[in-house]
Amino acid sequence: MFKVEVDPEKCVGDEECVEVCPVDVFELQDGKAIPVQADECLGCESCIEVCEVEAITVTEI
Repeated sequence: MFKVEVDPEKCVGDEECVEVCPVDVFELQDGKAIPVQADECLGCESCIEVCEVEAITVTEI
């Protein structure tokens, strides 16, 4: 399992993580990415790679 967090102070809402995630972990709400299905995370870290502002952390738990 993985813990997925998005720093709302850093997130610019460009939807890159929403688009790249193979299991639809993220959803855009009020212009920010929210990990609405974090329990589905595969730990591939694609979201981290596409986030230019380094707002996402994925930690194995």
